[in-house]
Amino acid sequence: MTERGLLIVLSGPSGVGKGTVRQAIFESDDNDFDYSISMTTRKKRVGERDGIDYFFSTKEEFEALIESGGLLEYAEYVGNYYGTPLGYVEKTLQSGKDVFLEIEVQGALQVREKMPEGIFIFLTPPDLKELKSRIIGRGTDEMAIIEQRMAKAIEEIDLMRYYDYAVENDKVENAVRKIKQIIESEHLKVSRVIQRYKKMIEEL
Repeated sequence: MTERGLLIVLSGPSGVGKGTVRQAIFESDDNDFDYSISMTTRKKRVGERDGIDYFFSTKEEFEALIESGGLLEYAEYVGNYYGTPLGYVEKTLQSGKDVFLEIEVQGALQVREKMPEGIFIFLTPPDLKELKSRIIGRGTDEMAIIEQRMAKAIEEIDLMRYYDYAVENDKVENAVRKIKQIIESEHLKVSRVIQRYKKMIEEL
């Protein structure tokens, strides 16, 4: 009997280091997660492969999926849609493989509505001064934009109450270790393993 995989959702405010932490998790030797491939309506770039980098679709196909409830979450950005196909995630979970999503807070709340059994991890900055320093350190935004990002980050931190765990990203290696410990402990929950033992008893 194949145990259903875990859906692991990592999110947090802009500038907190979600991408860096996720990359470190996937580069580690003991990584056994499947990173969910997003769907997009933007044009394929040179070297990108359908089903590897993204699932590429037309706007009509994407909107049909929205209508049918075929997306875990989605958003529109600069005239293109981006989203997480529900069918791909469900198939992977059914195969017993854990699926890892690194998405924005609003997307995570959409996922929570459709798959409340997921493991929702909120990545936090050590403090707001450090978060502002990281955003400034990117060197990509004007101060007015940085202030907007900070205001948004404060709103998103308030939404932490909808998550299961909060992990402080003081150092990447510490955050990675804590996230792996959370996932390991979730796999050991009685609610996840009891059906396997019930089946063993029935077969005696």
